[in-house]
Amino acid sequence: MTIQTVAGSCVRPLVRQSTDQEGPTPEVSIVMPCLNEADTLATCIRKAKRGLGENGIDGEIIVADNGSTDGSQTIAFEEGARLVQIRARGYGNALMGGITAARGKYVIMGDADDSYDFISIGPFVAKLRDGYDLVMGNRFQGRIKPGAMPLLHRYLGNPVLSGIGRLFFASPCGDFHCGLRGFSKDAILKMDLQTTGMEFASEMVVKATLFKMRITEVPTTLSPDGRSRPPHLRSWRDGWRHLRFLLLYSPRWLFLIPGIVLMLTGLIVGIWLLPGPRTIRGVTFDVATLLYSMAAIFIGFQAVLFAIFTKTFAIHEGLHPKDSSLNKWYRFFTLEKGLLTGTALTTIGLIGSVYSLSDWASQLFGSLDPVRTLRVVIPSILSLILGLQTVLSSFFLSVLGMGRK
Repeated sequence: MTIQTVAGSCVRPLVRQSTDQEGPTPEVSIVMPCLNEADTLATCIRKAKRGLGENGIDGEIIVADNGSTDGSQTIAFEEGARLVQIRARGYGNALMGGITAARGKYVIMGDADDSYDFISIGPFVAKLRDGYDLVMGNRFQGRIKPGAMPLLHRYLGNPVLSGIGRLFFASPCGDFHCGLRGFSKDAILKMDLQTTGMEFASEMVVKATLFKMRITEVPTTLSPDGRSRPPHLRSWRDGWRHLRFLLLYSPRWLFLIPGIVLMLTGLIVGIWLLPGPRTIRGVTFDVATLLYSMAAIFIGFQAVLFAIFTKTFAIHEGLHPKDSSLNKWYRFFTLEKGLLTGTALTTIGLIGSVYSLSDWASQLFGSLDPVRTLRVVIPSILSLILGLQTVLSSFFLSVLGMGRK
């Protein structure tokens, strides 16, 4: 048996290679993350061997152990699998460590709890041979045996999170969280996956979609796991981690679209209220509503800026692929144009402020009609804020743009 030690996070794990792994390179590496899976690990390894043999696949089996204390390492040794010790804890760390140590051109990953049938890996390998970069199992197209998936996951968690993923990223995958999937090793390394926990599964699908890789699905069967202990998965905690990842990885839906909606709503309401109060079915909207509409414009403007900042940073750090639309934006929105726009907005705000001050002076700096005065003061303040924000943001975007170049 080969034993390797992997240290650090899943970003660039350090692998100490053993001399006895020299020889013909296998076509497929089956990687099983393992944390105290003594009840089922032997069964999974035997099924994986059978799957390789029955489909005539030259392959290897890797157990990526994440610090088991129940003797899982001994079982992996006795069953003839390669054991890779992963020091950094986490589902994503374990998988990425095993993937890095894999020698095969293609990798099949699957949980070591006997919920997936490794005998049926043939369709996955066939799709990979056809040139697909990522082959996802789909339990909803296949079969979910009674007791295999909690009702909360089956009818709420998985459909909602997978639906959000398809909406945010236009992904073709109908089951984002299937634990049985295959991919080419070159593709997975190109993705440079960063997450260390359960959201690793979502990151793989999202990045494959963003990088425009070839993705397909294979119907698969989910069975009740054979463990005598509770699963590592925590429904609400891990569900939130997946949702949080999807939001953070989509500046468009997290910042840009809400920001545009807020700005347009605030602008429409503000224009409607500027001439004077409006009454609808006995309800009068006046300067207080005008103030809130201006606040909506300001918050929306900030959200749009955050979208641009985040997208630029993500591309620069390799988290997102290059975006042609963002490149067009940078070619159009130069520092000079930003400074001119900001100066114009600031000037409009100053003109409104001077007008309000002169109006106050005409009243000998006495009391004013607040309803009339605020109709000038509120838009003037907003224009000042937006102008200065535009100037500062233009400089910051230029710095980010220099980093991109």
